[in-house]
Amino acid sequence: MAITRASASIRRDIITVTQLNRETSQLLAEHFLSVLVEGEISNATQPSSGHLYFSLKDANAQVRCAMFRTQLRRLAFKPENGKQVVVRAQVSLYEPRGDYQLIVEHIEEAGDGALRRAFDALKLKLSEQGLFDAAHKQPLPTLPRAIGVITSPSGAAIRDILTVLRRRFAAIPVIVYPVAVQGDNAKIEIAGAIATANRLKQCDVIIVGRGGGSLEDLWAFNEELVARAIYDSEIPIISAVGHETDFTIADFVADLRAATPSAAAEHVSPDQQQWLSRFIYLESRLQQQLQRKLNQKQQTLDWLSQRLQQQHPGQKLARNAQRMEELEARLTLGIHTKIRHMTASIEAKSAKLWQHNPAVIINSHKQRQDFLSKRLAFAATHKLEQLKQRLLNSSQTLHAVSPLATLNRGYAMAIRPSSGEIIRSTEQLKLGDIVETRLAQGRFTSQIKNINQD
Repeated sequence: MAITRASASIRRDIITVTQLNRETSQLLAEHFLSVLVEGEISNATQPSSGHLYFSLKDANAQVRCAMFRTQLRRLAFKPENGKQVVVRAQVSLYEPRGDYQLIVEHIEEAGDGALRRAFDALKLKLSEQGLFDAAHKQPLPTLPRAIGVITSPSGAAIRDILTVLRRRFAAIPVIVYPVAVQGDNAKIEIAGAIATANRLKQCDVIIVGRGGGSLEDLWAFNEELVARAIYDSEIPIISAVGHETDFTIADFVADLRAATPSAAAEHVSPDQQQWLSRFIYLESRLQQQLQRKLNQKQQTLDWLSQRLQQQHPGQKLARNAQRMEELEARLTLGIHTKIRHMTASIEAKSAKLWQHNPAVIINSHKQRQDFLSKRLAFAATHKLEQLKQRLLNSSQTLHAVSPLATLNRGYAMAIRPSSGEIIRSTEQLKLGDIVETRLAQGRFTSQIKNINQD
């Protein structure tokens, strides 16, 4: 009896998890009516409800926070990841999960945050090491053989760059090195793409960049690994990160900083209309030079003719006349030969320019697309047939092992209706039990009157 009383005493001290969380929540609410906490915002999310959920962290710890939509509307700034803030909040416990959290009533900025401090520290370090010095900047090629672009293949930046390059000088090949421009692996992929471009030497100028975003979104271009890869590049690099107001470490290290990806494409590509106008101007200059040379020779010929007429020496006149005819023939031949050579040179340069007509490249890509579409259709049809055959085989196998197939062969199955238990032995039965017997067609219920153990 003593043991029983002790057990009852212990049971009276046991509480449920719900009671524990509720009492803890009340204790926190009574002790921490309102606290001011400083930290950096991270993992901020705002679902369709309009509430803001984020973590407040410092160098050693973090705490979950929630700010409801009504309080959020009163803020004069937008809370974002990386911002250093001071929050006024009530300490609480989310009872269903037992999570300790802050219910935020107000947020105010407390500086630029850890990301901004890391940016300033790295900028100062690399500047002192000379990575920003103008002496290390390389000039951009006047007419690039090929242009490399290191960016996301699905972002807006690549579309803007290709649109500008097609408009300004479509004949220049563009080599895209696809990388992630955001996330933990972005810095490794960007630095690796710069090293790959330098190793392959397929282009003689590179655009590195992405579209706009927050400081956290652009952080891959503020990494020391990317900065040193740009500095070590033997190929000139244009940094085109974000919008005109965005500055990154990559901008200071690169050989040229462009305000936007579109502006970078403008810097790196010549204007094909200007080059065509230059060719037309040189052709006109050439024709003028040839005509002037021809006029000078004609004047010399006229002067020699006049001198010959004045002297009237018979034999010498005949020799000079013959010599003059030879010189005239050579002069005419030389002028025509020179004209043919210059004409052929102009035609060759024109043909070379038209060889890079984007229509040829577009046609080639279109044929490649048609071929891949046909291969995709054939592969899809073949795969579908394989799946149909597998489904048929599986259905046949399933039917072969189905209990229904066994019932169709004349067997029956006994089931205890109350629990659905399948009866395999008479040891499971006692007199008076109700048993349901299932046949291939229908079922019936019976009561146990006699049990034979044999």
